[in-house]
Amino acid sequence: MAQTNILLESGTNELEIVEFFLDESLPSGAKYTGYYGVNVAKVLEIIRLPKVTEMPQTPHPCVMGTFNLRNKVVPLVDLCAWLGKEKYPSDADKVVVTEFNNIVNAFLVSGVNRIHRLSWERIDPPNRQVSVFSGESVTGVVRMEDRVLFILDMEKIIGDLNPSLALRELDEKTFVEERRELPDKDMVFRVLVADDSGTIRNMMVKSLERAGFEVTAAINGRDAWDALSRIKESAVAENKPLLELMHVVISDIEMPAMDGHSLTKRIKEDPVLCQLPVILFSSLITESLRHKGLAVGADEQVSKPDMKILAEKARELAYNNLVAKQR
Repeated sequence: MAQTNILLESGTNELEIVEFFLDESLPSGAKYTGYYGVNVAKVLEIIRLPKVTEMPQTPHPCVMGTFNLRNKVVPLVDLCAWLGKEKYPSDADKVVVTEFNNIVNAFLVSGVNRIHRLSWERIDPPNRQVSVFSGESVTGVVRMEDRVLFILDMEKIIGDLNPSLALRELDEKTFVEERRELPDKDMVFRVLVADDSGTIRNMMVKSLERAGFEVTAAINGRDAWDALSRIKESAVAENKPLLELMHVVISDIEMPAMDGHSLTKRIKEDPVLCQLPVILFSSLITESLRHKGLAVGADEQVSKPDMKILAEKARELAYNNLVAKQR
């Protein structure tokens, strides 16, 4: 796929979505078409269905096998099967090849329509009913004129198929021995965490608390910005340094209302909040996309699901920043 200008811009609060569809066989024999989307930043290419080699053992019936893509063995997931649907037969199937969490995967779909350029403000979080019916696999809903697009959580799908790739809570013992040797072992840092996934957000909060942080959680970039604005106002009203009230911000990138790049750009452009280090924690942290975080001033970028590195980077940044400000 040719990269378009949005992939070269940062902090616009926009994204591009590849729209694809799944044709489902209904019990009556009729065909039903559902429309879905995935962030174009995760898509390497779209290809015809290649020759697939079955695997001796598969973690789920939806894993069709593997295929060779330029000397790389790539697993192929049947999205219809994953969603519990019976796929309508077709000779025009397509394969969406993706890269996130620094891993290449492929997904079988019935076809691909087009690419949409959208503001994150147009993407609504799924309601509880949609979340339950999709097995918590939908992260956003886009209302078009004649249809609704569901943005699928590809990371959750792959994480469920291969638990070693999923985000997991950290055990407090992970940090006990290491922190004894740190110069900041007795310091408590305050961190603001922004992630639109309730499951991931709760895991991050618990893990960071076990690592010794005081955590404030936000459901998206806009919620995080509002919280930071209130903290800034409190610092001014109480005549306190900002770094007494907050020490570091951790943000996902893909979030409705305001994404992580836009949040980072706002923080770094604010004359007061710019003191705060920002860590982007996302499946989109790849070598080919790392420049986007750098463009908006992110201090660190950590690829999901590495919670241990995230906690270590957050503590290091908070400590070094605080020491530098006190000099």
